[in-house]
Amino acid sequence: MSALRVGVVFPQTEVGSVPGVVRAWAQTAEAAGFDHLVAYDHVLGAVHEGRERPLRGPYDETTTFHEPLVLFGFLAGITERIELVTGILILPQRQVALVAKQAAEVDLLSRERLRLGVGSGWNHVEYESLNEDWHTRGKRYDEQVELLRALWGEPVVDYTGRFHRVDRAGLAPLPRRQIPLWFGGHKEPAFRRAARHGDGFIVAHSAGATPELAGRLRELVAEAGRDPAAFGIDAYISVADPTWPELVEAWRAAGATHVSLVTMGAGYESPTAHVESLSALAETVRAAGWQSA
Repeated sequence: MSALRVGVVFPQTEVGSVPGVVRAWAQTAEAAGFDHLVAYDHVLGAVHEGRERPLRGPYDETTTFHEPLVLFGFLAGITERIELVTGILILPQRQVALVAKQAAEVDLLSRERLRLGVGSGWNHVEYESLNEDWHTRGKRYDEQVELLRALWGEPVVDYTGRFHRVDRAGLAPLPRRQIPLWFGGHKEPAFRRAARHGDGFIVAHSAGATPELAGRLRELVAEAGRDPAAFGIDAYISVADPTWPELVEAWRAAGATHVSLVTMGAGYESPTAHVESLSALAETVRAAGWQSA
């Protein structure tokens, strides 16, 4: 049986805002043996009702979201081993040089524990509020990926694109490595972008994707002239589904390298219940033998 890296999703919408609970959740996840923790990203929530162009996503103005890179700055100081994953950071609504700087700082302070998952998002109101263009997000996204890697790898960058200009400038301090850059999304353009440029792909549990997607992604990676064996796949699986262990096994058998367990929506009645659930989940993972020793 091939080993998986098994992580847990930070229960953004249900964990509350008490620092001690956030600390307890992260430290318990690490102590339980999980390989990584994941934080979702939304800067703003928006009212859905009465919009000429509907918002179709699941979150609104009442939904709690901790800002992931600030959160990871906090978690870097209170954990030692667990990988910190954005799943996903909505890249085209953010200034790329600032993302490069923040990610480099988190990676340095965490001793190279950041995995930056990025995507294009669904909330056009959020884009407008952040003064970014919803309609050009895909084209800007491709440039941003190229520029992120340049800023992480070169002390001075001279870059001219359609949407971005860096005139002989750079980050200091630089990260000590190219930060792993993974992609998320639900449609074929996202799969192809990941195959061309990404270190891996994040499959959100809400995407309706089946384990067969793992094979499709590896085909696209090979078509792009890259090594499919070096490409990671992280499937998010809700523990609200009583068959979640079977789903983990199905993704492992299909070639996923990672899975991330989601406790939001599983009926836990308090933030503390989310913390307490981690030990039982970890015991199931150990009993199944999914992780390497």
